[in-house]
Amino acid sequence: AMGLLKGMDPILSADLLHVLRSMGHGDKLCVCDCNFPAKEVATHTTSGKLVELIGVDLPRALDAICSVLPLDFFVETPAQHMAAQMGVSMPELGHEVIADAQNALTRHCGSDAAILLKPLERFSFYAEARTCFAVVQTMERRPYGNVILVKGVVGPDGKDLRPVS
Repeated sequence: AMGLLKGMDPILSADLLHVLRSMGHGDKLCVCDCNFPAKEVATHTTSGKLVELIGVDLPRALDAICSVLPLDFFVETPAQHMAAQMGVSMPELGHEVIADAQNALTRHCGSDAAILLKPLERFSFYAEARTCFAVVQTMERRPYGNVILVKGVVGPDGKDLRPVS
């Protein structure tokens, strides 16, 4: 059964909401494309969970996830994307999906450049993904459509807690 909730993005399934609510401050979430070895990587994560979002691309998934998941403004790298390995050029569609993912993060975190997707070489990304809390697989077909987000803290105002300048 799948019921909708008011004010909540409909792609936030019960399984996905359970994963997001179960994560603690500093836990990481891998949101990946349809070619990522999600099942294998998920077996190594803290929860061992894989949530599949059928018919959803990466930017749409990030829009939904970031509408409820606070990001960590207290760490140097709260958001990373998969980059090509040494000696391989990033294809144009890879640049496009990363730009679209960055736009989704900016919509939810502001344009003050506090949350910028930073590149992580492909094989290092796989290793980092295995240290995540869980994996969310999208149907993103553009290459390199993979990100890792670090969960932050919801402040007393209900928004992402940020350092005081």
